Amino acid sequence: MTLSSSMLAMEIVAPGGPDVLQPAMVPVPVPGHGQIVIRIAWAGVNRPDALQRAGAYAPPADASPLPGLECSGTVVEAGPGVTRWQIGDKVCALLPGGGYAEYAVCAATHALPIPEGVSMKEAACLPETCFTVWSNVVMRGGLRAGEKFLVHGGTSGIGTTAIQIARALGARVFATAGSEEKCRVCEELGAEKAFNYRDADFTAEMRKLGGADLILDMVGGPYIPRNIKALADDGRLVQIAFLQGAKAELSFAEMMTRRLTLTGSTLRPQSDIAKARIAAEVEQYVWPMIARGALRVVMDSEFSLRDAPKAHERIEEPGHIGKIVMKVED
Repeated sequence: MTLSSSMLAMEIVAPGGPDVLQPAMVPVPVPGHGQIVIRIAWAGVNRPDALQRAGAYAPPADASPLPGLECSGTVVEAGPGVTRWQIGDKVCALLPGGGYAEYAVCAATHALPIPEGVSMKEAACLPETCFTVWSNVVMRGGLRAGEKFLVHGGTSGIGTTAIQIARALGARVFATAGSEEKCRVCEELGAEKAFNYRDADFTAEMRKLGGADLILDMVGGPYIPRNIKALADDGRLVQIAFLQGAKAELSFAEMMTRRLTLTGSTLRPQSDIAKARIAAEVEQYVWPMIARGALRVVMDSEFSLRDAPKAHERIEEPGHIGKIVMKVED
């Protein structure tokens, strides 16, 4: 297949608000060894995209400067060494960047088949959240059946995915959210109880239950010491973002005497090998959850590629619930 030499993309012309996302014609990426080029049908929109746009999250040196960390689409070109994928295969993929465009390149091992019964639009919402949740909640956090799991931001893309995966694993699931409506959504997805952080103290509530065995947090700042208090002895806190700051004062004596584990990770800077390992586990364990109906995509809204600024306005609003996507392919 002969590809065009240029494509439509949404560039970040300068650090700033949503309006700095501007359409541009840029070169179509060329696959290197072990890479594929995807003709993008739908692109997921995630908070790291907004952070990159604002100048607070620089892409890795070898990644596309375009935002966009996940997509669904069709394989249109394969580089040397690619054996799994053929031209025409439908995939969803974790991207190092470049998703806000008509074509993107990624490691072939970071692409997965579209789960059965899942639309291309829904599939574009899976990679970033599923890779992040599985790698942090299970591979790093070690969540087991019967344990008490608390996730903050329960109606975010990460939160809705984490609630469902933890429930499918047999954990007792709890969440925080910012309204009664959002709390109801969390409970409908499988949370045993959701706490409205505007009028409930999640720390006190979890202590009444004996403490959480595992907490997944993206808030940081003042939540960090509160999370420590909310943990059960031998509990684990996994940090994946710092929406309210990366610094906090902690008593390491408490961590030692209660045998607590404080850990965390970011997905984008990890090596291709590490991401391939995560992809393999997601396909092995998470895709069957989707097949049996234990995990579904919670969709907030959709936009066109040229309306990327509106998509960013939406993801930065407090009212959105679930995933936001952009339609790329006409």
